Amino acid sequence: MTRAPLPWLLLSLCLLSLAACARDRDCAPRVRDGWVRMPPGPMSAEAMPMMAGFGRIENRCPMPATIVSASSPAFGDTSLHETRIVDGVSRMRPVPDLRIAPDDAAVLKPGGLHLMLMQPRAPLKAGSKVAIEFRLQDGRTLLGEFEVRANGPE
Repeated sequence: MTRAPLPWLLLSLCLLSLAACARDRDCAPRVRDGWVRMPPGPMSAEAMPMMAGFGRIENRCPMPATIVSASSPAFGDTSLHETRIVDGVSRMRPVPDLRIAPDDAAVLKPGGLHLMLMQPRAPLKAGSKVAIEFRLQDGRTLLGEFEVRANGPE
């Protein structure tokens, strides 16, 4: 039996490690079931209504992912917020970053974690789509498509 020289073994391990790192870097979270709730009544640019976005951001990667910001060409201001009940009062606060563990998901839902969508640039209609870009801590971006709905998911 011939033994592989130690340098070849180390080189093989390094190459396998580099391939795994490249695969992990290319892996990115995905937005699923994204939707935006229409405000009640007619929407006008003067009214500057706030809207909210919901859905799931799944991280099927072997490394955690951290979302540090959100933006959309459809809104002047887009941010992550969380609603919590504190001393019997519903309070909303900004979420500076959102860490999603490997093989986990962040669920954006009414009364919890959600997107605050403010200063719409144009009126939106039920059935239209809104693009929202999430910036990850490592500098990459994640694009999600959110459907505008009068009510929640069916």
